Amino acid sequence: MDTTSTDTPTATPTATPDLANPRFWQLPAPERAAAFAELRRRPEPVYFGDRATGRGFHALVRHADVVEASRTPAVFLSGPGVTTPEPARWVRLLFGDSMVNLDDPRHAQLRRIVSRAFTPRLLGRVEEDVHRTVTALVDAVEHGRPEDFVAAVAAELPFQVICTMMGIPAQPRRAILDLVNRTSEDIGVARPLRRRFRMPGRGLAALARMQGIVAGLGRERRRRPTEDLISALVTADVDGRRLTGRELGAFFTLLLVAGVETTRNALAHGLHLLTVHPEQRALLLADLDGRLDGAVDEIVRHATPIIQFRRTLAVDHLLGGPGGPLLRAGEKVALYYGSANRDETVFPDPDAFDITRTPNPHLGFGGGGPHYCLGAHLARQEMTALFRELFTRLPEVRSVGGPVLIPSSFDHRVRSLRFTF
Repeated sequence: MDTTSTDTPTATPTATPDLANPRFWQLPAPERAAAFAELRRRPEPVYFGDRATGRGFHALVRHADVVEASRTPAVFLSGPGVTTPEPARWVRLLFGDSMVNLDDPRHAQLRRIVSRAFTPRLLGRVEEDVHRTVTALVDAVEHGRPEDFVAAVAAELPFQVICTMMGIPAQPRRAILDLVNRTSEDIGVARPLRRRFRMPGRGLAALARMQGIVAGLGRERRRRPTEDLISALVTADVDGRRLTGRELGAFFTLLLVAGVETTRNALAHGLHLLTVHPEQRALLLADLDGRLDGAVDEIVRHATPIIQFRRTLAVDHLLGGPGGPLLRAGEKVALYYGSANRDETVFPDPDAFDITRTPNPHLGFGGGGPHYCLGAHLARQEMTALFRELFTRLPEVRSVGGPVLIPSSFDHRVRSLRFTF
């Protein structure tokens, strides 16, 4: 499906959209944007699905509602699962729980262990590696003239940086990247009937192989620690706790899938946005140092790499306080970050791509709270370094045509993007 992330006239929906219907996510981007704008005008969140059986959710589409759900973790739980479909209990027992699917106190305990591992020395080496990797990638672009920006640059940068940070040897990296793609390819994607039974098994097999590789490295680093993140994670002692083999595997999977997918998609959308908005590109090139941080934030807001996460109500709750709509304990809500990032009450002219936008309180890395993206700083660092290197050395670099997107209700995923300079 070819679609673009450009600003196009907003279409007017003829009926209430069904966000639970996979067909909705195959509609052109302007139609989906118009549907969310219509939902934001409703006096309260719309419920999609069968309320009697609990197989449905309230759609939180306004900025304030998404922030409230993100920052009230005692009410809006992550533990039952934040993705669609939710991970089966046996899968969680076998592979371990991802931090995104945990609540406090266990979430806080694991996050403290991970945070302790990110020492100033490690972060300094990561920054050096980001710049080294960016330089090598732009060298390869300049001399090899590849055609697909995603495969040659956008996917390679976060993957190589994360692997180096974790201490993954060069030899298994290609195999791991293939496994990452298999584990994430069907999250929130409508699949043909013939694939619905085959693909989950394929994804779980890939997950098992990937976690097996990491578990082996973890055992080795416990015996002979080095200065990489795996060593820090398996030797860190916080309140008498270290990461177990399953926890290490679950964290590595989260880091790769979240870190690679989101940064890859943001970079691809960013190059295209700066191509189809030449006036914004001119502003950026005229003052790279002064404008680059704002450009990165606006790219993340406009593209919003992660479309939604879910939460489950722990107790009855009045959204927005007294007088607000009542959400019942056990019901689910979907936090639509892309819609929140186009909320007209927060962002003037929200469909415009404006790198000078300030303030820019976008929710591209989550709505705050305990599940705010752990890799937000790294993602910004990678995007800033790459665009600075690209536009300094190849100022005419641009996309050719629109990004080829994979229809998904979970992330704004780019399959490929042709480019030239």
